[in-house]
Amino acid sequence: MKKALLYLIGFVILASQSSCGYNTMVQKDETVEAAWANVQNAYQRRADLVPNLVNTVKGAANFEQETLTRVIEARSKATSVQLSGDDLTPENIQRFQQAQNELGSSLSRLLVSVEQYPELKANQNFLELQAQLEGTENRIAVERRNFNNAVQDYNTTVRSFPNNIMAGIYGFERKGHFQADADAQRAPTVQF
Repeated sequence: MKKALLYLIGFVILASQSSCGYNTMVQKDETVEAAWANVQNAYQRRADLVPNLVNTVKGAANFEQETLTRVIEARSKATSVQLSGDDLTPENIQRFQQAQNELGSSLSRLLVSVEQYPELKANQNFLELQAQLEGTENRIAVERRNFNNAVQDYNTTVRSFPNNIMAGIYGFERKGHFQADADAQRAPTVQF
């Protein structure tokens, strides 16, 4: 009789755990981690294109070494900041994003400087790399949006009643979103 009662209690506990939202929270947590991996993949693609771009620029023009050095250093810094799905706090995401923003900014300066070199602008390798970088930037934007959507869905689940009770018990915490850089609020100045 005691064994039957223990089995019944065990079954009730298992049944209540499966209906308490635990499995849903695990699924959504995994979705956030997968979305984060896609963000990192898109940024890695950009980092992989940078050496090809730098070498093409070096080979096609007597380019300003300081600009190229900044791009190389920014790439190194951006690839050194790595986050796992468990470290997705707003502070860590901001640190990651800051390193990526520095790389994006140095790439923008590089592309603006290219305007002074007509032979480089006409170089087919450079044009292809420039198009790949543009496509990669679009991929990054899409993956960041997908990540934010996954985080929103996850955060809504772990904060909603009664899931919030189980989330607290099992250690499911809110995750951070990607947020726009503070400078993104200002419109760029265009001068001719």
